[in-house]
Amino acid sequence: MITNDDSVEAPGIHHLVECVREFGDVYVVAPAHPHSGQSSALTVGAPLRIRELPSKEEGVRYFTVNGTPVDCVKLGLHAIVPRKPDVLFSGINHGSNSGTAITYSGTMGAVLEGCMEGITSVGFSLLHHSMKADFSLSTKYVKEIAAKVLERKLPHWVCLNVNIPAKVEPEGVRVCRAARGHWSEEYRRYLDPSGAPFYWLTGRFVNGEPESSDTDEYWLNRRYVSVVPVTPDQSSVASVKGMAELFNS
Repeated sequence: MITNDDSVEAPGIHHLVECVREFGDVYVVAPAHPHSGQSSALTVGAPLRIRELPSKEEGVRYFTVNGTPVDCVKLGLHAIVPRKPDVLFSGINHGSNSGTAITYSGTMGAVLEGCMEGITSVGFSLLHHSMKADFSLSTKYVKEIAAKVLERKLPHWVCLNVNIPAKVEPEGVRVCRAARGHWSEEYRRYLDPSGAPFYWLTGRFVNGEPESSDTDEYWLNRRYVSVVPVTPDQSSVASVKGMAELFNS
């Protein structure tokens, strides 16, 4: 099964289909409209509708949902795909999901949902936001990673966040951790025709450890594909003992 957060119309998801369709039947279940930055949001208190689209590719079926990426995963698993998928791929996202961007990413929200459902799940992102981005240099790496996870699966409760450099031939692949940092928000203020103010989010990721050589930001800046193992369990296991001494009674 394939989904994304840029919508079923985005070039990235169609390139992903072309990369992996050789491995078996493909069900694309994607949002009808863009849902970037929706993380693991789901629709509550409103109806969800599924629409099948015509497909020109043998072995590929396309469905849209008027909801979020997580809605697509849930409906795909429980109302569309006839059996549990062998794998869930999300992407290819138009733009980076490195560092702490995973916290906000709809692409990775879908991946985490698939992981919690016990499905081998991988998110792919290209470091280029344009809808005209060239995905051709990502093909080799998407195919190789897809083949490996289909063959060997992933450990229980582990999924992958894959980011791919844009406009250059990658030097290779590096498994690493997510860089720690924060999103430096900026809100630009504008006036609508009636003179009322509104705000538009801009900003950038600020790497809090630029010298660390074991992070995705480090390797992406050196033209490597970064592969970060991720878990839905956000427990700080290393802190349990110290916190227990402080709070347990």
